Amino acid sequence: MYASEGISRRSFLRLVGVGATMSVLAACAPAAAPAAAPAAAEPTVAAAAEAAPAAAGDNQLEVFSWWTSGGEVEALNALYAVFTASNPDTEIINAALVGGAGQGGNMKALLETRMQGGQPPDSFQVHLGRELIDSHVIPGRMEELDFLYDEAGLNDVFPADLLTITSYDGHPMSVPVNIHRSNVFWYRTDKLELVGAEVPKTWDEFFVVAEQLKAIGVPALAIAEIEPNFCGHVFECVLNGVMTPEEYRGLFDGTVGWDHEKVTQALEILNKAFDYANPDYLSTSWGDINDRYVADDGPATMIMGDWTHGVLKSKGFTNYHWAAAPDTDGKFIVLSDSFGLPKGAPHRDNAIAFLKACGSKEGQDAFNPLKGSIPARTDADPAVYDEYQLEAIEAFKTNTLVPSIQHGAAAKQSFVLDYAIAINILATNRDVAATQAALVQAATDAEFSA
Repeated sequence: MYASEGISRRSFLRLVGVGATMSVLAACAPAAAPAAAPAAAEPTVAAAAEAAPAAAGDNQLEVFSWWTSGGEVEALNALYAVFTASNPDTEIINAALVGGAGQGGNMKALLETRMQGGQPPDSFQVHLGRELIDSHVIPGRMEELDFLYDEAGLNDVFPADLLTITSYDGHPMSVPVNIHRSNVFWYRTDKLELVGAEVPKTWDEFFVVAEQLKAIGVPALAIAEIEPNFCGHVFECVLNGVMTPEEYRGLFDGTVGWDHEKVTQALEILNKAFDYANPDYLSTSWGDINDRYVADDGPATMIMGDWTHGVLKSKGFTNYHWAAAPDTDGKFIVLSDSFGLPKGAPHRDNAIAFLKACGSKEGQDAFNPLKGSIPARTDADPAVYDEYQLEAIEAFKTNTLVPSIQHGAAAKQSFVLDYAIAINILATNRDVAATQAALVQAATDAEFSA
């Protein structure tokens, strides 16, 4: 559909890379309460935040993540179970931490303190792409994983494009556990049936349906913007609906300015969408929006990544379906979660064993069906994946791939935070001009250039 203006999967690798050998992907997560991992002491949020690193020599594995919501917890526990099957005597310290600015904000802040202080955990969740490279690889904090990829045979089971994405200067730096799609439009079939509406494929069609829903007192769109995060995700989907892939790419290499008229158009669309959102969206958290969505009086639709599928399944909710976000059919805003090996990991052998579990067929086929994501491996068992995931696997092969902003793929972490704050200005003040000015300043500060 976008052949003339889009990019191939291989071309995507050069989209926002650092140098000639690196490109981007990323991942996701909201927040609720952490759960215990198999064979692990159950950490409270405070324990994960305050505890000193375990003494070297103890048979432990300390893993940082921000996976604390339904679907995420179950998926992480399933991955831990695969690790534990081969390492039954190892105590897992599941240092999952909730909250903060941006995805995993509190976890990232604590991780930064630990890494700078020379006290890293054994491994940690990190978005592939600019977040991993800029935050940890270039500062020299991560081990190269060529040996692990060779020992585990990962070079033979990850797509060649993905191998490039995982690498910096030709060396793999982390192990991806999944592939996520950002631009998914989740809709409640019962709500659309109330007004006899078809699934909107464009924003023009969405606003027609939204007006019909508003007339009967049903919020059309779920929004959770108590802090900067959620609307940044929604806006990247709106932006990709308005811009061509090449225009979108240009926002991050300086060839297209954030003062572009299509950025204005996208901001105006999002601003209008707020008129049809749940009225309390400024006091609703990302972690709470899924409960709101499944409630009898919940919103009719939600634009969110496919981890939502795992969350909804964990709640036993089935009255929903999915489509590409309005005006993004044929595009796949792509994300990935990964784990790496910090230099000085106190339990390095256990960390290596965990990374092998992350990259294994058993690990990925245990983790991804629960997470709502699709496997990074090419040899996964299709029998364990559901209808949505099989569709996503096919879409990943055939759609035009574009990188997520909100989830650390398209730009450096400093820009991601400024971007989320700028979009929060729109959510709170409803001022398109002020928001666009903030985005222009954020791009200037990030030094985007051709």
